[in-house]
Amino acid sequence: MEKILDLISKEVKSAFDAAGYEEELGRVTVSNRPDLCEYQCNGAMAGAKKYKKAPIVIANDVAEKLKESVVFSSADAVPPGFINLKVKETFLADYVRKMQESPKFGLEEPTVRKKIVIDYGGPNVAKPLHVGHLRSAIIGESVKRIARYRGHEVIGDIHLGDWGLQMGLIITELKERRPQLVYFDEAYTGEYPEEAPFTISELEEIYPTASGKSKEDPAYKEKAMEATYKLQSGVRGYRALWKQIISVSVSDLKKNYENLKVSFDLWKGESDVHDIIPGMVTYMKEKGYAHESEGALVVDVKEETDTKEIPPCMILKSDGASLYNTTDLATIMERMEKIKPDEIIYVVDKRQELYFEQVFRCARKTKLVKPETVLKFLGFGTMNGKDGKPFKTREGGVMRLETLVEEINTQMYEKIRENPDMSKEEAKRTAGQVALAAVKYGDLSNQASKDYIFDVEKFSSSEGDTGPYILYTIARIKSILRKYAELGGNLRTVTLREASGSSEKDLMMHLAGFQATIESAHEEAAPHKICAYIYDMANAFNRFYHETKILTEEDKRKKSGWIALLLLTENVLETCIDLLGFSAPERM
Repeated sequence: MEKILDLISKEVKSAFDAAGYEEELGRVTVSNRPDLCEYQCNGAMAGAKKYKKAPIVIANDVAEKLKESVVFSSADAVPPGFINLKVKETFLADYVRKMQESPKFGLEEPTVRKKIVIDYGGPNVAKPLHVGHLRSAIIGESVKRIARYRGHEVIGDIHLGDWGLQMGLIITELKERRPQLVYFDEAYTGEYPEEAPFTISELEEIYPTASGKSKEDPAYKEKAMEATYKLQSGVRGYRALWKQIISVSVSDLKKNYENLKVSFDLWKGESDVHDIIPGMVTYMKEKGYAHESEGALVVDVKEETDTKEIPPCMILKSDGASLYNTTDLATIMERMEKIKPDEIIYVVDKRQELYFEQVFRCARKTKLVKPETVLKFLGFGTMNGKDGKPFKTREGGVMRLETLVEEINTQMYEKIRENPDMSKEEAKRTAGQVALAAVKYGDLSNQASKDYIFDVEKFSSSEGDTGPYILYTIARIKSILRKYAELGGNLRTVTLREASGSSEKDLMMHLAGFQATIESAHEEAAPHKICAYIYDMANAFNRFYHETKILTEEDKRKKSGWIALLLLTENVLETCIDLLGFSAPERM
């Protein structure tokens, strides 16, 4: 189904052609003066020089050809040469009706179905998720859902930090505390215990303790580096203990991500590519891509057109150890071999832009990816507190993600319990949905690359540009539809009709922008565009609701048309919030 703007442009282009002018001058845009018109065309201004005519003359010629249009109720030429357009209610109703009857509300399938990998999440095992992990998870999940809805094959990968010195630190601390554990007996040949010798709480205490010791005690750090080497070399007990650390951590991570309604198709980590790094390094050396510099192995990625310094991409340190660059490049190589993606999107902190520029250039220079493979850096800004600094607890520490979600859940539950008709169970379930909407919408309504203030009070408000406001709007629509059915109305037989008032038409106009919004949000990896769309649509619906006595309308045909419009509005809003990663309760 063609986008409404394309249909409108096609009509105006035909009028330009019929008037003797170049068809391409008929491109239409949404009006920047909605008080004057709904759409506008500025093509007459652009054509004035070519046709040696005043713009208003061209505009008048085209407006004359549009007088009998089935699309426009008015097409007015106004000085100095704009064409102001209003669509016919019959044309708009027909378009919205077709949306209602079409899969995905008329969203066309992509001409080429891509295979896309989205790399988001990126937590380190054995560490609790904190608020710093929020943006990657929320943005990545939404970008994944939008791309899937658009019609592409999408694989989400958490890309765990599960290798390197942090693992050596944990193993070293465990050995100091419990040297009798069988994992540290290198002569042991039996089976290792199935149950881990620690809980997630103990594990989360062990890592910061070990990290602190290593900074103060060189001998301790040396032990940790040795433990890391043994692990990576395949020492049996260390590998078994490492698997226990991964198992306990991943189980906890899955629980926390599930609370955020965030999921991954792949739970791969840096360790998954450990065994292919030697082959990749050999390949880069043999092909002449990598060379030694001050003992380290590097690939030069600087280009002649660079206006800023781009350092070489280091593949191995002088002691032969690998780095994040190494594992990221090996991961790209593995993805290209096993998944063969057309595009890989990295949802990471924008401060890592230079790092990823190096990695992407290195991947291209060393031909780890095809020339046509898209490597996209989707950098996000910082989530700050009201003081403008990175969000912290009241005590000044980094807040656990679990704690943040629990606090907002509690606040929403206290608000919702004010409704005496709602049971405790329903109030708890509803509070969870509203809290998640508050957090996710509060984040996603901002352009990803921008820093933003995380204001719990503002985000949890039921008024203004917030998640709860969107949910209240959906709950209001659901309530009207329930009452209509309770009064004997049949929701299956209602038929959408042409608008009889300006607020009704305005709501239809917003609905008609659905396909363009989804396409744009996908192409630009920009969930904030969907947030802006549903906020405008919620406002349009609420204006219509306040101006219209829907359930008491005596004209049955008119009432049926309004209910059909509400059904479509609810379906579109619920589809959009699902793409943002949250859902609406039946009532609030």
